[in-house]
Amino acid sequence: MIKVSPLDRLFFLMTGVLASYQIAIGIEGLGGVPTLAYTIGFGVLLVAGLLILILGFEVLQSPIVVLVATIIPLSLACGMVWEYLPAWRSFYLCGMFIGFVAIGVTRFAKAPPAISTLTLAIVHGTAGITIFLLPVGMVAAQRAAQGFLLVSVGGALIGLMGLLLSFLRLGSPILSQERLFKAFPLLFLVITIAYVLGFNWR
Repeated sequence: MIKVSPLDRLFFLMTGVLASYQIAIGIEGLGGVPTLAYTIGFGVLLVAGLLILILGFEVLQSPIVVLVATIIPLSLACGMVWEYLPAWRSFYLCGMFIGFVAIGVTRFAKAPPAISTLTLAIVHGTAGITIFLLPVGMVAAQRAAQGFLLVSVGGALIGLMGLLLSFLRLGSPILSQERLFKAFPLLFLVITIAYVLGFNWR
């Protein structure tokens, strides 16, 4: 298994610092539900980076980590929908909760890999599309500044990362495990930078 290099550790530490900043300062002045959702999302982002930093890339194969990592896009997407699309609040939150439970069931009930990966891809994809398209729509409607588009960039990148990991677990990798894990720390940092800047420049 690929070891976490000193440069990788630096990237994960920088990710942790940025996520901590966003939790402490970057989500002030919002309603209760968006604040909770964004706090959970960035909190899990922080924890996920620290877990890989301490335990190594092997932790990415754990069903628990897969389930926990799913919270990141789901919570961010739910916070954004609650903040910008009030008519969809209840429907979207219920859908994401059902999707999260489905991922947990398929992972821990030892469902066939194709089913568990498809479930993960559908739920991740829905949250990723929301994170990508919602800022675009808000900027187009002049309800947010253009800096909010960086959240779309982060959503696209985290969707790509999830897709690559899904194909790797299916045994049909687009990138080899070695290349993917080497790119992971920097990609994780870039995603966090895009999210933090996007949420603060909207």
